[in-house]
Amino acid sequence: MPVEFVGGLFPRNQLSGPGGNNAGSIDLEYLRNLGRAHEQADFDSVLTLTNDPLHTATYVAAHTERLKFMIAHRPAVIAPTIAARAFATADHYTGGGRLRLHAITGITAEPGHGEFLIDKDERYARTGEYLEIVKRAWTSTEPFDFEGKYFTVKGAFNPLKPVAKPHVPISFAGSSDAAYHVAVRHSDLYALWGEPLVDVKEQIAKLHAAADLAGVKAPRVSLSVRLILGETEDLAWQKAYKIQAALEKNYKPIPNRVQGTGSKRLMAAAERGERHDRALWMATASAVGGSHDSTALVGTPDTVVAALLDYYDIGVTTFLNRGYDPLYDAIDYGRYIIPAVREEVRRRELHAAQKSA
Repeated sequence: MPVEFVGGLFPRNQLSGPGGNNAGSIDLEYLRNLGRAHEQADFDSVLTLTNDPLHTATYVAAHTERLKFMIAHRPAVIAPTIAARAFATADHYTGGGRLRLHAITGITAEPGHGEFLIDKDERYARTGEYLEIVKRAWTSTEPFDFEGKYFTVKGAFNPLKPVAKPHVPISFAGSSDAAYHVAVRHSDLYALWGEPLVDVKEQIAKLHAAADLAGVKAPRVSLSVRLILGETEDLAWQKAYKIQAALEKNYKPIPNRVQGTGSKRLMAAAERGERHDRALWMATASAVGGSHDSTALVGTPDTVVAALLDYYDIGVTTFLNRGYDPLYDAIDYGRYIIPAVREEVRRRELHAAQKSA
C-alpha cells in the first residue's frame, strides 16, 4: 500500500519549537511559506491544530495547489450539524477533496468551552453519536431525525454537500480501548503516537480486533513521531540533546492536568528505556510529560528512513512527522526522508507483485 506523509501547520514559528506555546499573533507570511514548503517537499497533507484549524487550513489552501489538510476537531464543542455545514462549505472553498476531519475526543472535560463530560467511555460514545450525525448531514438527501443519549436533532438537513465523496474523510485519534470501537465505525485512518514497535503492533492488533467485532474493514494506521536528523549519527544526537535541554527548560506543565492513556503509554515506554528499536528516543516525551506526540526518531537520514520502514512493515501506512524547526525541517524531510521511503515502498510492492505473479 502506498505510504502517506503528514506535516504540521503552525501560524508562527515559536508554536512548535522546544517549549513553544500558543501565545502570540499569526504570522501570515510564515504560515504561507510553511504551507508551500510542505507542498514542495511532497507531503500529502498537514495537520492543523492551533487557533481555529479550519480557518487556518482554508487560508493556506488559497496559497497552495495540492496540499491537503487534516483538521483537528473536538467533537461536541459545537453542534454536529454546524460542524458538518462548516466542513462542507470549506471543502468547496478549498477546491474539494483537500480536507479531512481529524476527531480528537480529548482526555477530559473542557469547562472553558462549556463542555463538562468527564467519563472517558461516555466521551467516546458521545463522539460516536456526533460523527454519525455529521456523516448523515453530509450525505442525506432529505431531512433526518436523530435521537441519541447525547444528541437529538429534528429535521436536520444540509443542502450544501461536500465535494469529496461519499463525504469528507474522517480520521480518529486515541489510545483507549473505547476509542478503537468508535474509530472502526466512523474513520478510515487511525492515529497513534510514536511508541516502540512492539507497543504499536499491540495497538494495531486491538484496532483490527475491534473492526472484526464490528464486521467492518479496519482503518489504515498513522504514526506521529518527530524526526531529528544529522549528517552523522553524532551530529544528530548532539542536535537531539540540545532540543531535550530546551524542552526541559521551557516546558511548563499544566497544574492538575489529567494524564490520558496515550501519555501514560509514552511514559511507561520511557521507564523501560530511553532508546528503543533502531532509532526511537523517548527523552523528548519525558521532557514534556508525554503530553503530545513527542517521541522522536534520531539519526542520519538513512537511519531514520530505515526506522520508518520498520513501522511500515508492521502495518503503518501514514507518517505524521513534525520537527522542532518546522519550516526547515519540512524542507529537509522532503529532501532526505519522503522520497527515500516512497521509493523503498514502491520497490517492495513491485517485488511482492513479482513474487505472486
